Amino acid sequence: MSDTAEYRALDGLPVPALVARGEQVAYANPALLSLLGVRLDEVLATASAELLARFAPADRSWLEPLHEGYTRGESAPATVWMRVRVAGGQERTLSMHRGTGLRAEDTLLMFLDAEGEATMRRLTEALVAASGEMMRCRDEQSVLEMAAEAIHRQGFYVSVLLMEGDWLFHGPMRQEPASVASAELLYGKPIHEVRFPLSSLPHLEDIFARRKAAFHQDLLLSLEQFHSPEVLELLKRMHPARRALDAPICVEERPYGVLSVQGQGLTPVSAATLELFARQVGGALENVRHHRLAAERLAELSRLQAELVAQERLTVLGEAAGVVAHEVRNPLGSILNAVAVLKRDKLGPVGTSAVEMLEEEATRLDAIVRDLLDVVRPLEPRPRPLHLGELARRTVELFEERRQLGEVRVSLEEAPELPTLSADETLLQMALENLVRNAVQASPPKGLVAVTVASTPEGLLLTVEDEGPGVSEADAPRIFEPFFTTRATGTGLGLAVVRRVVLAHGGTVSVGQRPGGGARFELRLPLETEPLTSR
Repeated sequence: MSDTAEYRALDGLPVPALVARGEQVAYANPALLSLLGVRLDEVLATASAELLARFAPADRSWLEPLHEGYTRGESAPATVWMRVRVAGGQERTLSMHRGTGLRAEDTLLMFLDAEGEATMRRLTEALVAASGEMMRCRDEQSVLEMAAEAIHRQGFYVSVLLMEGDWLFHGPMRQEPASVASAELLYGKPIHEVRFPLSSLPHLEDIFARRKAAFHQDLLLSLEQFHSPEVLELLKRMHPARRALDAPICVEERPYGVLSVQGQGLTPVSAATLELFARQVGGALENVRHHRLAAERLAELSRLQAELVAQERLTVLGEAAGVVAHEVRNPLGSILNAVAVLKRDKLGPVGTSAVEMLEEEATRLDAIVRDLLDVVRPLEPRPRPLHLGELARRTVELFEERRQLGEVRVSLEEAPELPTLSADETLLQMALENLVRNAVQASPPKGLVAVTVASTPEGLLLTVEDEGPGVSEADAPRIFEPFFTTRATGTGLGLAVVRRVVLAHGGTVSVGQRPGGGARFELRLPLETEPLTSR
């Protein structure tokens, strides 16, 4: 067997390599011959020192002593960097790695592109840093944008394709603006609105099936059988660098999208690194979903805990309300009867004023007891068909008849052709009275309270707006709690009654800011109400 035949296995190695035996070269693989632009017989016939002088003249002064010392058995570094004159006369920096050959006297030398190593190191460091940052993201869009930007900063073009069923569409991308504009012109719509079936790109179906990235030495060659000449021409403009990588992004073991990277500097080694990065992207997306699920569960737990506390408070309050109603209402009845008797007598101005004040305060106290009972007693709606607009109109008229508006004006706007509502008329009127009363009490003199009734896809919407001081963000979460009030003379029971009535009908009530100042209460009701016991 010839000397070169012993090392024939290195012929297919893409990395330049040679075998030195003493002062001569015993073998050089095709990759090295191509790099230097020489023939094998020429290399084998030339001494090692002469090869150094010819192909590494810039570093000859220190390479020759190093080589001579090594041939004499002296120690030498396993890796050195050297400037090599390659075919065409250019100079490239290579790292020379030394190893043992098949014979004891043989030394295997492999030459790697040192600039490529530096590029690879920068890419790896950038992707590692981006992976750490992505784990701190709290939404999926931020993860994808950060991933695309990290890759683009390393000199690559990148697009994230997202899956929606069996369709793909463009997510975050870093491409030439002119290329994106050409694509939008071809498709007739913004690039992010373009949808195309996964089945039109079998090579992407394959990467999801194998859960493994695909590295393309020539992207257009891979796609020419699936696209029209117009699309191929567009792809040629968008991706002049033919090398590309398509790496699957999976979240919780399910396909999520594709990390598509293009660039002439893309190599199999950097492609493998980017494939690992695509897995990190999937992990960061899972992390976002886990955080979101944890937040939702925490919010649900907080809601259930708040409901439990509220229910326990209502239970205790109900027991106390029963005692109060019994112990207070009986004396109140006697007081009001006595007031009625006194009013029939002829009293002087002072006596008449005192009796009127006594009647007013006794009536107010009776209303407080009534509201207290409304807050705690079980509500059992007895639904029947009613018109919410007519009910709102009667409520406003009732305030006018009782002269409870003072100088405040109340307007009512009702949408035409409102659907009929199935609800308990008595309970809803009680809720509307409390809403209007709250708005009137909060309004300044000659202020306006606007009541609006409209239909929604889910049912009906009633809003009550006032021009008062409004409800602060800090008070809004507690505004419907029993006994919570921002007024010195308020009881904090009216809005609590409103909330219980609305919940008993399967609706919702909320408070916000009125444009221009003041409070806005929204009461939303479904058209059908099942008879139930309210919470």
